[in-house]
Parts: sequence; C-alpha cells; structure tokens
Amino acid sequence: MIVRASRPILPLNARRSLQPAVEQLQFPWLCPALLGYSAWRSSRPSITVAKRKSNHGQRSTLRASRGTVISPTKAQRKGFAYAAGLDNSTLNDNYVPFDNSGASYAPQVPPEYPWPGRADLSELPNFDPTSPLIIHDSMRQAPRRFRVTSDGIGGELSEIRQTLQACLRVGRFERAAATLRRLTSIYKLDAPELIDAHNDYLASVIQRIVETKDQALLRHVQRWFEVEIRATGISPNPRTYGLMLRVSFQESNQLKIDRTIRRYIALAENADLRDEALGTALNTLNSQEIGRVTRVCPTTFYSASDLQVEDNFDIQPSEESVDTPDQLQNYHIHPQEQKGLGLVALKKSLSIFEQSTNIPLSDATYSSEEAYNKSVAYKRQQNLERDTWTSALDRWREEHSDSLRRMGVNSGLQTKSVSAVMWTWHEALVPLIRAEIMKAEKSDLEKDGSKAGQERRAYSPFLQYISPEKLSAVTIIHTLNRMSTSGIGKGTKIAALVAGLGKAIQDESVAEAMKDQSSSHYSRGLGTQQRQKHLMRLIKRRIRPASSSQSVAESNSGVRVQELSSDVDDQEWPPAVRAQLGAVLVSLLIQAAQIDVVRRGLDNNETCKDIQPVFWNSFQYENGKRYGVIRMNAAMSAKVMKEPVSGALAKHLPMLVEPVPWTKYKQGGFLTPGVPVVRGGTQHTQLRDYIRAAADSGDMAQVFAGLDVLGRTPWQINKEIFYTMREVWNSGEGLANLPAAAPKLENLPEPGPTADLQERRVHAFKLKELENTKAGMHSERCFFNFQLEVARAYLNETFYFPHNVDFRGRAYPIPPYLNHIGADNCRGLLKFGKGKALGESGLMWLKIHLANVFGYDKASFKERRDFATDHVKDVYDSANNPLKGSRWWLKAEDPWQCLATCIELKNALESPDPTKFVSYLPVHQDGTCNGLQHYAALGGDAIGAKQVNLEPGDRPSDIYTAVAELVKNDIANEAIEGNEMAKLLEGKISRKVVKPTVMTNVYGVTFQGAKRQVASQIRDLYPTLSSDARTLMNISSYITRKIFAALAAMFNGAHDIQYWLGECASRISEALTPEQLQWIEANASGQHFESSISGKATNEAKTQNEHSRFRSSVIWTTPLKMPVVQPYRTSTSKTVKTNLQLISLNEPSASDPVSKRKQLQGFPPNFIHSLDATHMLLSALRCNEQGLSFAAVHDSFWTHAADLDTMNGILRNAFISMHSEDIIGRLAAEFAARYKDCMYLAYVKANSPLGKKITSLRTSIGYSRKAKRQSQINELLLEKRRLRLLASEDSNEQAEGKAMITPGKLFAETADEKDLMTLEELQGLEGAIGEVSSMKSNDREALDTLQPLLGSTKLFDEDPTTQAEIDSNDSVDLAVAQRAAKAKKARNTRKIWFWLPLTFPPVPKKGDFNVSRLKDSKYFFS
Repeated sequence: MIVRASRPILPLNARRSLQPAVEQLQFPWLCPALLGYSAWRSSRPSITVAKRKSNHGQRSTLRASRGTVISPTKAQRKGFAYAAGLDNSTLNDNYVPFDNSGASYAPQVPPEYPWPGRADLSELPNFDPTSPLIIHDSMRQAPRRFRVTSDGIGGELSEIRQTLQACLRVGRFERAAATLRRLTSIYKLDAPELIDAHNDYLASVIQRIVETKDQALLRHVQRWFEVEIRATGISPNPRTYGLMLRVSFQESNQLKIDRTIRRYIALAENADLRDEALGTALNTLNSQEIGRVTRVCPTTFYSASDLQVEDNFDIQPSEESVDTPDQLQNYHIHPQEQKGLGLVALKKSLSIFEQSTNIPLSDATYSSEEAYNKSVAYKRQQNLERDTWTSALDRWREEHSDSLRRMGVNSGLQTKSVSAVMWTWHEALVPLIRAEIMKAEKSDLEKDGSKAGQERRAYSPFLQYISPEKLSAVTIIHTLNRMSTSGIGKGTKIAALVAGLGKAIQDESVAEAMKDQSSSHYSRGLGTQQRQKHLMRLIKRRIRPASSSQSVAESNSGVRVQELSSDVDDQEWPPAVRAQLGAVLVSLLIQAAQIDVVRRGLDNNETCKDIQPVFWNSFQYENGKRYGVIRMNAAMSAKVMKEPVSGALAKHLPMLVEPVPWTKYKQGGFLTPGVPVVRGGTQHTQLRDYIRAAADSGDMAQVFAGLDVLGRTPWQINKEIFYTMREVWNSGEGLANLPAAAPKLENLPEPGPTADLQERRVHAFKLKELENTKAGMHSERCFFNFQLEVARAYLNETFYFPHNVDFRGRAYPIPPYLNHIGADNCRGLLKFGKGKALGESGLMWLKIHLANVFGYDKASFKERRDFATDHVKDVYDSANNPLKGSRWWLKAEDPWQCLATCIELKNALESPDPTKFVSYLPVHQDGTCNGLQHYAALGGDAIGAKQVNLEPGDRPSDIYTAVAELVKNDIANEAIEGNEMAKLLEGKISRKVVKPTVMTNVYGVTFQGAKRQVASQIRDLYPTLSSDARTLMNISSYITRKIFAALAAMFNGAHDIQYWLGECASRISEALTPEQLQWIEANASGQHFESSISGKATNEAKTQNEHSRFRSSVIWTTPLKMPVVQPYRTSTSKTVKTNLQLISLNEPSASDPVSKRKQLQGFPPNFIHSLDATHMLLSALRCNEQGLSFAAVHDSFWTHAADLDTMNGILRNAFISMHSEDIIGRLAAEFAARYKDCMYLAYVKANSPLGKKITSLRTSIGYSRKAKRQSQINELLLEKRRLRLLASEDSNEQAEGKAMITPGKLFAETADEKDLMTLEELQGLEGAIGEVSSMKSNDREALDTLQPLLGSTKLFDEDPTTQAEIDSNDSVDLAVAQRAAKAKKARNTRKIWFWLPLTFPPVPKKGDFNVSRLKDSKYFFS
C-alpha cells in the first residue's frame, strides 16, 4: 500500500531535472537511477551548446534543440530507483550460480591540473632528514627458477607470470589456466601475488564474455571462482568480488541475475569487503547495471529522500563550426634528396595540420565555446599521436609502389630505394611470422614435449602481443638501424641485436596495452566525462578506500618506511624471453630478406641478376673471444651507406593542447599514457619503486608541479626566422649551422706510383675520414630537413612541450625533433605563444640579450647595452635584409638567435612606443658554471664565489678566463725554467682551451675524459700541434693537470665536500643493511624467513648466498623531496639458448651488488645535478606564481624581456633559500637515518698499531685467509652479538658484551676516525675526486696576477684577519701533494678489514662566504 501510494508523488518534471541532478550529485547512491536516464538521453543525436542565463540564477544552462521528444520506455522508467519502488529482498541466499556437473572513448578535454591554488608549492618543503622515505628492498632476490613441467611451464618466476599476462592478452585462456595452476603450486595461498594473478585471469575472460556473451565461458568463470579460488583456500579480494558482480549481468537467464548479485554481495559482506567490492564494480558497470544492483540490494544504499534535484534545463544548438587550420602549401620546404621516404613518413605524421575536414567529436555536450574548442584541439592531439605509429608501413608501401610504377616489376636493387626494398622484405616476413604463430599454437594444442616445442610454447604468447605486420616493421627497422649505428661493413653482434629487438617489441606491446587499457577504461565507463567525475565523487563519499599493497607505515624509529610489494612491474618482460623472441624474428628476417643484384659480366656488356640473401650470421673474434655477428650483403651495404635508414619517426611530437598533468609514474605528459616521469632503462628498477612510492605519498608534488609549469608554457614558430631559414635551405647554401646541400670538400690526390705502404695507409685513412665527413654532413642535413618540416607543420599553431626528468631530477622536453634544448637553429625558430609588452626595462634587456647571443656576454650590462646601440645599423640591416645585406648576424656565436633578436629589436624600435611593444621573444639568463656556483655556496669558498658571480661586483667574473690565466702563468714560469712542453705551449692557452674541462670537472669528468676535451680544442685551434697523435696526447695530459690544479686552488671548500661525498659513497657501497644482517643471523642459527613462495626453486642454494652481498645504493632526497637513487650495479651475465646461438645477457637488477667505483665517482656530480635541478624547478614554480612565462635549459632560464628583473630576483632568492639551509648537514642527517644499524667494512693499514692488534687477534683464533668470506661472516656475527649485548638492559649481558674481544672493540679502545684508511689510500687516487696534482708555491702569485683582469672583483679580502686565514691555507698545496704521495704508496700497502657500525665522517667545515650576499649580485645569472 505504501509502495503504491508513493509512486505518483514524483513530479512530472522530475525526469527533466535528472541531468542537472547528476551534475550536482551530493547523495550518491541514487546515482544509478539518474544515470539510467542520462544513458537514454546520451543516445540522442549529438548537439552543440550555447550559454544563457537560467531562470533561477546566473548559472549557465543548456537549451535543447526543438524537435520530437521521445519518452523513456516503460522498462526504462522502471529502472529509476526511488526508495518506494525497491525490492527489499534479503541477501541471505545460498545460491551458487554454476552447475557442478572496439570503439573507444577518451575524454576530449584535458583534466584539470591538481596543483592550482597551492602557494606552498613555490616554497621549499619542510623536510625532516631523520625521517626519509625508505624502501626495504635489500632482500630482493635474484630471479628464482622453477622446474619446467610437462606442460612446458617453468623457469624464472617472472617468466611464468609474464607468460600468464601474454596468454591473457592474446586470448589463449587454456594455456593461461595451466600457467595459473602452476603459479598456485608455487605461491602460498595467502600470497597477494596469487590472488592478483587470478583476478587478471578473471578480468580477461570476463571481458571476452562481455564481448561474445559466451555462456559456456560464463560457467567456466563461475566454476573457477568457486573451485580454483574459494575451494582451494585462496581468499578473494575486493577486485575479485567486483569482477564477479560484473559477469553476473552476462547471464542469458534474467531470473538468475538477481540471485547471483545477492550471492556475491553476501560473500563480500561476510569477508567485510562489501564497500570496497562495490567501489571496484562501479568502474566496470554501466548505469542500468548499477541501478539493478541498487534495486536488488537496497539496504546497501542511501534512501531516496536524500536526493535533491533541480528543475529547468534547456539545450540549444550552436551554429558555429570548427575552424580548420591554415593550409601550409605556400611554405614549401625543398626536401633534401634522401633516396627514401623518411621525410614522407614524417609528413604523414604531421598530416593532421593540413586536413581541411572537421574533426569528428563524440556525442557530448559542452558548457561553452571555449570548452568546445578545447575539445577540438584535444581530438586533434589524439589523431596526431595516433598517426605517428602508422607512417612507417605506409611509407614503405608507397615507395615500393612508386618504384614499380617508375621502373617495372623486375627492377633491380640499384633502381629501388631502401624503403622499397624493405617493403618486399615485409611482404615476405609477415607470412613467416604467421606461420611461426601457427606452429606455436599447434605445439600448445598437441602439448609438444620436445625441447624445441617447449621453447616455442614459452615465447609464442609474446609473439602474438602485437600484429604480425607491426612485428615485421619493428624487426626490419631495428635491425637496419642497429647495423647502421654499429657500422654497416662490420656487422652487428647477435646478442645486442636480439636483446635490443626484444626490448623494442616489448616497448611497442606496452604502448598497445596502454592504448587498449585507456580505451577500455573509457568505453567501459558510464558515459560522459561529467558522469564519470560524479561517480568518482560517489565512490569517495560512500566507499572507504581499499588498502594498498604499498602502504606507508611508521617504523619504531619514526622513519617513514615504504613496504615494497614483491610484485614486479608487469610490463617488464624477462630478458630471456626478449632474447628468444628477438632471435626468432631475426632468424625469420634472414629467411625473408632477399635482394635482386644486377651485375655486369666479365665483358662488361652483358648483365646478370642474382637473388641473394641480405643477412647471414657468422663469427668474429674480439679480444680473444668469439662473438656471433649478423652481416649484410655487400650490395645492400653499399646502398644503405648512401641512403641512411631513418627509424627516428616522431613518436612524440609537440602537443597541440596543454600536457596532461603529472600525477603518477606513468601518468602525465601525452594523452596516450606510457611515458615515465623519470627517464631510464631497466637499471633504474630501484628508482622506479622510489618514485612511485614518493608519488603515492605526495612527496613528488612539487616536482610534478614544476614539470607541469614547464609543459604549460605555450610556444609558436617564429615565422620571420622560418622564412629566412627556408630560403637558405631551398638555396642549398651552407649558412650558419645549416650544412650545404652539396658541400665542397677537397678531393685527395691519389698516392704516386712510388708511394710506400705507409703512405698508402695514410691516404686510405684520410679518404675514409673524408667519406665519413660527407656522410655525416648528409645525415645532418636530413635531420635539419625533419626539423624544418616539423616547424612548417606547426607554423600556425600554438604548441607545448611535455617534460620529464632524469634520475637526478633534471628536466628535459620529451619531443625529440624540435625543442628549446636543441641547437641554435631550433632556438631561433621558437618564440613564446603569449606576448608581453616590453615595459620600462624590457628594451634594455632586449639589447643585453642581443649582446649575449652575439657572444659579447662577459662585459658589464652597460657595455652590452652600448654594444647593441653601436650596432643598431647592423641590427636594422640584418632584420630587413638577412640574406642580401651585410649579414652581420652571421658573425654571432648563435647566429639564428641573433637574427631573431635583431628582428624583435628593430620592430620594437620602430613602434610608436617601444615600452608598449608586445614581445614574444624568449630572453635568456645563463648561470656562470652553475655546478661551481653550487659548490662555492656549499663550501663557503670566498675566492670561488667571486669567480662564479655569487659575490656582488661591478662587472661579471669569468671562471674560464681565471683558470686560463692561472694555467698560462704556470706554463710561462715552467718555460723560463726550461720545460720543453711549456715552451711549446707558451702563449697558446686560451679560454676556449680550458672551458670544456672547467665546465665538466664539477660534474665528474675523468682525467681521460678531460684529456680528450683538451685534445679536441687543441686540434681545432692549433692544427700544427696535433699532427702527431702521441704529441697531442702528451700536450693534452700536461694542460689537463694544470687545469685541475687551478680549480683545486680556487675551490678548497668544494674539494673538501667532494672528498666527503666520495667517502660517504665508499662506506655505503660496502655496507650491509639491518635486513641483511637479520637474515645472516637467522641463517646461521638455522632459521628461515617467511616468504610468499612455497615451491622449491631449482637455484635455491645459489639465491641464499646473495643476501650477504653489498647492495646498498647511494640514495638521497633533493630539497624538493624527490628521491634520487644511483643505478650503478655490477650485473652478472646469463646464458640464454636461442635458435641462432647461445647468447650471454647482462641485465641489471636491484638484486645485483653495487659497483663501488661507479657509486663513488658518480655521487658528487649527481648530487650537484640534483641541486641545480631543484633550483630550476623551484624557480619555475615561483615564476609561475608571479604569472611569468618560463622555460629552462638546465642552467639557462628564459622569460619575456619585460619580466627579466622579476625573474632575476626569483633566481637569486631561490638560490639563497636553498643554500641558507645546511644542505650538507641535512644530507649527513639523512644518511644517518637511512643507513641506521647498517654495518660496513672499514680498513686500516696492516702495519698500524690497530692493524697489528687485529692480526694478532685473528692469529690467536685460527683465522684462515683462504676462507675469507666465511671469516667475514663469522666476525660480523660476533660483532653484532657484542653490540647487542652492550645495548641490553641486563647487567649480566652487558658484562658479557664488555668481555668480548673483537676488531670493533679494539678500534673503539685504541683508535678513532682518523686512523681509518682514507679514500685516496683505498682507491689509489691522485688526490681528491677530480684532482690530479698540486700547484706549485708560485700559484698564489699567479692568483694575484689575475687582479688587474678582474677590476673591482678582488681575489683576496684586504681584511687582515681574512687575509691571514687565506695565507694559512697555503698549506693546501702541501696537503694535496702529501695525499698524492700517500696514494702512490698505498698501492703497495696491505690493508686489514674489520666491521664497524656505519657512521659517516664529520661534515667539512664551511668557509666564510655568506650566500645572502648573492642578493646584490647583478651577474649571478646574466
């Protein structure tokens, strides 16, 4: 009665008000009813919208186009769930639902940025160094291998899991089920990895059921849930119940659906997982299905009285259409003759810009014209990302067809382009791949137990991940590119080729999976973007979040600990699988690739044609080892040498819409997901875990926000520069850095008949060098061609560069062809997409910028302004007649940027009011050797700070000139003393010679690398000195030592910090973590740790020993809370049998021991890189807060001329705020917390008092050098026991600990930190990191001689106290010399190891420089 009476109460206009009710949803659990009506409305013809005022207020509403209104059917009306009409059936139902006998939708408006309105993003976060993010992964095991069963399933655990994923992806459910049963026999039943695997299986089969309505498959899923999961003892999780709820709606018998729903909800409720299960189901059910769930289980949801709806909404059509882009045919670029369609492929990728048709949009409504335009741009971006994947095959097909049209079907190789030949390979290779897939399926069906059959069954699912056509294209492109880079005539090593090909196929499959996942996410969703948004609000309000497998826990010590899930990244294929897959495809390519070679007969009149294979495998010897190689047919090699193979199809072009904001490791940037926020390969596994954990905990918020700021900067093509560049290009002239179309290179005369063998060898070498130069210039011009085509396509567009970072946090634009990090021509082509009036100071900065790009950047600001004023006629001439005038702009250091500045300056000067001239030109401010700036601030180096412009001055200091003068002085003094090398180099040391080495010294350049840099400069500047290679190397070595010594004299504090950083890295890389120590102790006592694995691995004994290896990477946190993990490890090789040969793979893993040498050498430069990355991102956030357009190239920051003063203030304040904190002290505190309770191997000299006592102790207990490893473990256990007893509260245990005698106790009683062997003594280095030898005593006088060159910037303070301190520091030269002598002696010094708790040396004392003085430095960035 109540039900019948309640039904008429609903007003007649309720249905009309359902849409705005959905938009304002506050009471979520009646949402399914509303969405039922929304789904009906969305089936109507698409409409556009226009704004108007509502009758009830100012909010925009929508007016519907006039026409016939179709009412919902009776069945649809019954789908509306209001409380009075619900069936209050009970959930207590024991029903068991089994008998025991692509069109995709993606949102067309980018999501909002998650960071707006957060002022704290531009400030350094509060970071407690005693509570860093820690992932306990030191117990990560090497891959465990399991016996291969009769089904051919076994091997490494990751291989089995990846096989399951591959089988599910390609729909091979029978083999997937067998693989899943194998995993069930390996894992413990409560292992989260096991239920996750079952869920993946259910999800894939259910998706097939949804698509096919296969009732037999439905019964299989229901049986699997009951028998293989519940009956086996595996506990379902919320995702499991959500999946079973989804499949319930696929029942053909409608009477069973309600009972099935009740059963699964009841099971979830019994497991206390109901809310989480329903929350999971909401992501997969449509609106009518959710409505049915609410009707079947009403007590689960809110009552209907909570719903408040709003009346009156109208929809009105708009007659506006989408504007098409300008046609670009008038800006034709003469293509560089490339004998191929590499350029055509790029043009096809860019075809979206020349389409004149309207962009098809989904049937969605838009709140405004702006929203509609954004949707159009979003759709164009989707098309752009899609087109770049399809251009390669089209290019080959078109070129092959073109060659057939021009030359007939029987044309030979000489008349075909490489791409046309590649198409014939492709046509032959695709059937072979299909045949291989059929063989694999047959082997699987027949359960072929032979060795070959098992191997084929192992890799076959991965072979089906992507289509045979795409497999063929990837195989051909990768093989030719690999052979091109390794040297066409040399061949390429099989191991590298097949491993790289397997990785390329994996990357392509991941991209396809991401695309499919994105499509299924939206197509499976509930309709429009607004509807999905409100469903998410519904979930957040009603459903409590499911627990994460990687939750952040609090340890007893207060350190935030991220528990590492034992699950690996499902997208990463095992190396063995990749190698086998690559080998199969390469072998098929060898069969398929053939060429027609036309040769002349002996009489040179007749021709004959042979069909020859293109590739074959053979062997070659290198350093006494035999390697398998793939070689190329000589005829094909000759053709490829003339026509470079272009595999660099632009997968990532500049975006037409603002990049997707970064929110997770692989969510951000392009619309198509898959690009990680941190660049890196498989060696960055540990970093990937840290970045994901930091993102989940919110620690990456400022880094993500900074990347979003960089990505949101709009750009345009500078048309004036483009027109000029196009004209130069089409003329074929070599101008600025554009290579000539037909370069005129000197022809080498043939050696005479009397030339000896040596002369002929020299001639052959020079001839080969000349050919390489020609090929290099041709390839360079081809690349310029690509860049110009991209610029032409974007000529009338506003575009964006999504950014990501490297493992140290340095930001890079992702699009590879055209970006602002590129060369001068790229930077000249770009300008900001938004302009800004110059204002009062903008004109001045525009003039200064002209001087900077011209190369006159070491003068004062006034002198630079005067430079521009003095050359105003040249500026006008360059702007008005860039090619027909005096070409003054070509004399600039950066000619294209100089020309762009000339044009901008001329336009500003010609405007009625230059202060109101709207400028789009980016103006740069560059740091003075930014790495040394950070070192000087860290070390408080007064002298160094002056040389890198941290100290205020009237004119800029130039560190490169200062170092050059020091080196020049030292060489002049040695020349007077009679040094022949000094006499040879006197007067030849310039700023250019020392600049590369000074720039890279702070970033860890090795002595050999610095020698090569100096040699390159000497070769370019003084060819006569470089005629003999041996002499050149001797000269380079001599100069390099002088450069290193000069830097050591200027940056004493930096030297100490470098040494401290290296010492910390040395100790960390020889440390064992508390988890490892606990395992070693347990293993020694016969105990075993709990594991999610119950099966016995075949390599169990081998994996047990790896936990005692040193695995601790150097890890630290940047001031913006980004974790940095050094990836350097010593990986072991693994032999994999393929159908080509046995292949040795060297695959890095987080379970590998660290490389101590690389960890030590890499830490100082990487730490400085992380600081300059922090400074850049912090500056970006603050500039964004002030409304500035901002771009950066590491230590070169760009904005509008009008905002230069503001940006300069921001740069200085950001640097001061960073270095006002105790960065090194905070790092020391973080290390103390991160590596707390670790033990490391310390060393003392054997002949030291402590060394003798330790030797005596070991002799007394029978120490054996032959069993060194076991002796180390025994002493470690003894030392751990002693420390534990001493820390006990029991007095008896404390007494026992005090009575124990260990090397650690002897150290504590008779020695201290200074008695340990130093880093130089251990490594045998010549001085500290980046240092070679000491300076002579007259170097102080050499420093004094720089004073006249520096004007008011003084090297030494006149204050007597400071002067006395500097004088007292003259002993640094002696100290460096002593260290070098110690290092030489240490090579022959025996050392004694022993265990100590991991502590770190005292932080170096900081110098007197106060970084706040930087606030008044005009030339910090200039």
